[in-house]
Amino acid sequence: NLLSLVGLASSIFAIYFSILGIYEAAMIGMIWAVLFDWLDGIVARKMANRSATDSSFGSQLDILIDIVSYGIAPSILLLSYGNFKPIFLIGAFIILSASALRLSYFSTFGLADGKRYVGLALDNNNIILVFIFLFEAFFSGVTFSIILYTSILLLSILNVSRIETPKLSGNPINVYLLSTYTFAMTSIYGWKLLNQ
Repeated sequence: NLLSLVGLASSIFAIYFSILGIYEAAMIGMIWAVLFDWLDGIVARKMANRSATDSSFGSQLDILIDIVSYGIAPSILLLSYGNFKPIFLIGAFIILSASALRLSYFSTFGLADGKRYVGLALDNNNIILVFIFLFEAFFSGVTFSIILYTSILLLSILNVSRIETPKLSGNPINVYLLSTYTFAMTSIYGWKLLNQ
């Protein structure tokens, strides 16, 4: 639960810096939110004497935090990058709606065959958006806002689609890979912040 809450703090960090327009810092918060989201489940499963109630509570907390990390944070990122123009409200509503639908579906039906998600898991949104933002400097602000908008719409469609995707977060090897990715992105965006 503490790891989940640290993930929530990372998302609040991302939201705060998105509003300020310091997107490099926002990206750092967004990717750390994913790492803590993955770590909380692994740590929880290793805890001795964990009751069914503890598990249920942790799952509910995780889902509530996911809507902030993967729904609210990207929607505010999009709104901020679009200078809060009304047209960007549509994209923000779509990604937030897709996140709510995706989480509701998962809460009701769980994994397909115990190993796969139906629809793209929401944590992938942050992983992909943090990567896409690496190329922001190569485009004008208007062009990149279109790229970001389009990317968020495509991710939203994939989130609520019927495609099946593997559950990556429970595998320790994938956690190591995500940790490497997180530290790499933190280094890159940290370097960009220091050189502004």
